[in-house]
Amino acid sequence: MSVPVDQERYTKKSSMPFLDHIEELRKRLLKSALAVVLMTIIALYFSEQLLAFVVAPLGGVKLHVTEVTGSFNAYLKIALIAGVLSALPVIFYQLWTFISPGLYRQEKSMVMPLVTISTLLFLAGAAFCYFLILPLSLKFLIDFSGGLFSPIITVGSYISFAGMLILAFGVGFELPIVTYFLGRMGIVSSQALSKGRRYAAVIILITSAIFTPTPDVFTQMMLAVPMYLLYELSIVIVRITGKNK
Repeated sequence: MSVPVDQERYTKKSSMPFLDHIEELRKRLLKSALAVVLMTIIALYFSEQLLAFVVAPLGGVKLHVTEVTGSFNAYLKIALIAGVLSALPVIFYQLWTFISPGLYRQEKSMVMPLVTISTLLFLAGAAFCYFLILPLSLKFLIDFSGGLFSPIITVGSYISFAGMLILAFGVGFELPIVTYFLGRMGIVSSQALSKGRRYAAVIILITSAIFTPTPDVFTQMMLAVPMYLLYELSIVIVRITGKNK
């Protein structure tokens, strides 16, 4: 007797005890963490070049160090950010393979494409931030005083600002792939996403306020607007590929 597809999914997900799920998650997280540590160690070797690349959007503004360990901490931060970005394929692979027991049997072949698309979307968000948003945000914030103040920017604060902003855009650009997966699972539909536009706009604004490293409205809107456009794109994706179709 053939097992219905939904029942097959439920049976497979129910066959693994809760503690086994936790153990599986622990292993996946450990592998992801090891990948980040390994790539961070490698990135430390190139930390000087990476730092020069990251400070380029400042356009010649001088950075300062106010602590004895300031330079070391700056190189460590930049190496850690580079380690996370370099380990993205491993991180996404561990994520999607952990979720894959909830997929239909014929959808499991989608794991590697999902890993590839997730990585490319994250890198696209990071690149969008670095080449467009970061220079505009820095110019707005530094020039906001109108020449009344001379900015003294520490290298640690700048790397934290730039790193958090780049990571926030990378995560934000994952919205289409997340909604695609939820649509394939039948958890969300294009109709529900369309009706929830007003609530989504509020959630996106709140999320932007939380994840942008500064409280200025300009930077928050620079994150919120692309995220809302991605939300609209997600509606189209779910309408085409979702379970309701």
